[in-house]
Amino acid sequence: MIEFEDVTKVYGAGEAAVRALDGVSFAITAGEFVAVMGSSGSGKSTCLNVLGCLDAPTSGTYRFRGVDVGGLDRDQLALLRRHYLGFVFQGYNLLARTSALENVELPLVYRRTPARERRARARRALGEVGLSGWERHSPAELSGGQQQRVAIARALVSEPSVLLADEPTGNLDSARKVEIMELLVELNRRRGISIAMVTHDPQMAAYASRTLEFYDGRVVRDGPSAPSVRGAV
Repeated sequence: MIEFEDVTKVYGAGEAAVRALDGVSFAITAGEFVAVMGSSGSGKSTCLNVLGCLDAPTSGTYRFRGVDVGGLDRDQLALLRRHYLGFVFQGYNLLARTSALENVELPLVYRRTPARERRARARRALGEVGLSGWERHSPAELSGGQQQRVAIARALVSEPSVLLADEPTGNLDSARKVEIMELLVELNRRRGISIAMVTHDPQMAAYASRTLEFYDGRVVRDGPSAPSVRGAV
C-alpha cells in the first residue's frame, strides 16, 4: 500500500538546515495498523505529513499503491487525498456552527456527491462510530470523545484506503482514550482499512499491530507493538 524508500526531508538551508527525516525506509501493507512513535522533534509528525501528501520529501521516493507520489501534480495530489486518505487530528477540527451530520458530510460536498446520497452515507458513518441519534447536535453539545467520533466518521465517510491519525487521543481522558482506540481497532479489523497513527504514548501504540519508532529523523525500531500494556491506562 505505502512505501518509503530513503526518504529525507530538510527544512531550511546551510547551517540552519534541519533534517526532519533522514533516510527513512519502510512499507505499510493493506490492512495494517501501524503506530508511529517518538519524542517531540523526532520526525514522526513530518512522516505523517508526507504520508498524507501535505508535505513533499526533499529526496527519496514515496510510493502509494505502486505510484510514485513525487511525480504527481497538485491536482493529482488533491485527488489522492480526497479519494484514498482520511485524516483524524488531535484537535478534532470540526466546524463549530454546523451539526455532527453536516460535519461528516463535508468531504462528500467537495466530491460533489448528491445531497440525498451524501446525507445517507453520513448517517451510516455516524452509526458506525456509535453516534446514531446525535446527528443534529453541534460540537459544543458533544463530549470530547463524541467529537473525536464525529471526526473519525468524517474521515471514513469517503471510504478511504488509509486512515492517518495524528495523536487522536491526545485531548481525551483515560476512559475516552480507550474507547477511541478500541473503535480504531474495530474499524481496522472490520473494514480492513490501513491505519498510521502518530502517538507519543506507548499505551496507545500498544493497540496497533506494529510500531515504528523515530529518533532524530530516523527509524530506530520497527516491530510488533507490545501487547502486555495494551489497554492499561
